[in-house]
Amino acid sequence: MRYAYAITTALALSGAAAVMTLEHPAGAQTAQNEPGAIQASAPRNGAPMSFADMVAKLQPAVVNISTTQRITVPQQQNPFQGTPFEQFFGNRGGGGGARTQEAQSLGSGFIISNDGYIVTNNHVVSAGTQGATVESITVTLPDRREFTAKLVGRDAASDLAVLKIQGTNFPFVHFGDSRQARVGDWVVAIGNPFGLSGTVSAGIVSAVNRVGIGPYDRFIQTDASINRGNSGGPMFDLQGNVIGINSQILSPTGGNVGIGFAIPAEQAKPIVDTLMKGETVTRGYLGIGIQPVTDDIAGALGTNKGKGEIVSRVEPGQPGERAGLRQGDIVTALNGQEITPEQTLTYLIARQKPGARVTLDVLRDGRRQQLSATVGTRPTEEEMQALTGRGFDPDAEEGAPNAPDSTSATLGLAVQPLTPQIARSLGLDPSVRGVVVAAVDPNSDAATKGLRRGTVITRVNTTPVASAADITRAVQAARAAGRTQVLLYVNVRGNSAFVGVDIDPRR
Repeated sequence: MRYAYAITTALALSGAAAVMTLEHPAGAQTAQNEPGAIQASAPRNGAPMSFADMVAKLQPAVVNISTTQRITVPQQQNPFQGTPFEQFFGNRGGGGGARTQEAQSLGSGFIISNDGYIVTNNHVVSAGTQGATVESITVTLPDRREFTAKLVGRDAASDLAVLKIQGTNFPFVHFGDSRQARVGDWVVAIGNPFGLSGTVSAGIVSAVNRVGIGPYDRFIQTDASINRGNSGGPMFDLQGNVIGINSQILSPTGGNVGIGFAIPAEQAKPIVDTLMKGETVTRGYLGIGIQPVTDDIAGALGTNKGKGEIVSRVEPGQPGERAGLRQGDIVTALNGQEITPEQTLTYLIARQKPGARVTLDVLRDGRRQQLSATVGTRPTEEEMQALTGRGFDPDAEEGAPNAPDSTSATLGLAVQPLTPQIARSLGLDPSVRGVVVAAVDPNSDAATKGLRRGTVITRVNTTPVASAADITRAVQAARAAGRTQVLLYVNVRGNSAFVGVDIDPRR
């Protein structure tokens, strides 16, 4: 049987001092971390603190989770097919069809109610391989009791899932307030790395509000030991409250390098509560595409880097368009909260309830204004892909632009008007107006920024362009304003974005 361990966080603590005392014995009907049950006292003259009492109280509520998966594996073509040996060896070499095999994944979780609700990571209980299906989920308690778990609900975007096992009087723990966590605070993690049940580690909070790979990821970072199988396990503060769910690691080797991430309880608990009710998690949505204000974009627009986000796309009929947002607007705040690389507009809007009214601070053509929007409901990931996914090959010969009609030497580009025929060949709506790049000076900043033959340019510094002359005028206006860059709105392979490009000072 093949084992595929979930790679994620096992947060740990390394020693500082304090003494843990227990006011109440563990009781089946009382939360393992009932307020007042666990207290921390001052450390004794620098002696290392023991977590033994705390762990003894909490460990019974931390479980091992394993899934049995059925994986479809394509078979190789029979190497003897068509040869005199085929009748002797039959399909031993594979007949080009498919076969199934069983695999397991291991992770961690923790019980949050005495009737057996369990929190873990979605990826712990999801099929980890394309073509795989999860056939069963088994929960093993520290006392070696095993239960077949029911998947109550999951939310892939937050990587959270809720399970249920049948029974009563289970040990359980409480969520705490992760907003109180500070860099340098001690934390304790309990989990099952590599299937080794009941492993305890300790460390400190290394950072808070750490941005991950997803739009909704804001992690607590820790220097605790992180290894495979700790995914979904709890991270406790010194009062025994769950302030994080161990979820990811950052490692070039796949093992612990002291950088692990946990989903903060502040974010996890509302989602867990929703899943426990059998409901679907909803997130706010404006229907716009956004980009960070990078050095290039800030230089082209004469604004400050990192202050707000620029609107690169406005979906027709969506809340952003109804609110009056336009392509090229820079959104600087939502309900008075500043938009930053850590607090992005997508993240803040997603936390709004659909139907809520929000106020957007917008910078448009150098002037500040406020817009009011009614938040919509974010489509599913599949629906999002359907909204945005049209691809094309700009290097294809058929219909691609040939010799340019004119050039924009100041940017190192040769361009020609975008005709309906060219637009169709590039996978765009024939009504799109702009210019298409026919050649790029390999020594230009435009080439460095990724512009190439087939790139479509529709705006320069928010001004629509339809010819090389339009681009030249926009560049001259930027120079007159003392700027060394222009902001191009481009479409590459069906995806639109703003790109800041240097003006060649020699031309």
